Amino acid sequence: MDYPLSKHVEYMEYALKLARHALDHGETPVACIFVDKKTGGIVSYGMNDTNNSLAGTSHAEFVAIDRIKNQFSSTFDKFEDIIVYVTVEPCIMCASALKQLGILNIVFGCGNERFGGNGTVLSINNDTCTKLPANTVNSDSNRQDLILPGILRKEAIMLLRFFYVRENTTAPKPRTKTERKLDRDTFPDIEWSKYIDEITFNKVFGKDNSGFYKDQKDIFGESINWEIIENGQDHIIDYMNSQCIEFHQPHYSESIGIGNHKKIKLTP
Repeated sequence: MDYPLSKHVEYMEYALKLARHALDHGETPVACIFVDKKTGGIVSYGMNDTNNSLAGTSHAEFVAIDRIKNQFSSTFDKFEDIIVYVTVEPCIMCASALKQLGILNIVFGCGNERFGGNGTVLSINNDTCTKLPANTVNSDSNRQDLILPGILRKEAIMLLRFFYVRENTTAPKPRTKTERKLDRDTFPDIEWSKYIDEITFNKVFGKDNSGFYKDQKDIFGESINWEIIENGQDHIIDYMNSQCIEFHQPHYSESIGIGNHKKIKLTP
């Protein structure tokens, strides 16, 4: 995957805006977009929906998969051409689902310390038990091409912090009266080697930035795009819908070969 860093940032900004929208509607601020790596078109998007749906599996990635299923009448054959941009590392369940669909490239913001399935807790991408589809280009090695962490990581962390400091009116009263304070200044180090090797890091971020890899520091330094994460993003839904419609238009689909290959059935 030869996308420049600026492209990774651009797509992650869309995912962060969706996550902010989720936060403003009572959901955990995690969101993703599915991008066709050949055309740059937005295939699908998803936001966490576990609170609204009362379904524990309604993670952003599954919502995005369902959206594809609805667009393509339950069939789709281009998963290996998709790059998933997700604000938080996929959990083990989602990482497994993405791999079994044949998705080879996952880019995320911050790690998932408790349930991360792409390096933090388990590395499903390198797991021999979780199989890529037989017709995928990497089926022999059973390895996904790239798991790339740390893209706008601090923004993703801050959205989670916004969520956890908000008052939950249905929660029991705490034993202490100490209020949670929002930490805007300190961030944990990122252990890059859990996710990518130094050669891959240098290819993506540039050899001049190799010190960030060794020192386990954020590639974007101290900067945070507060505008994206502090402001409402209600417009992002209309934009995402328009982009998905454009991608799924018949003449557009035909131009990139969708409809000319064997389909795989998505299990309802």
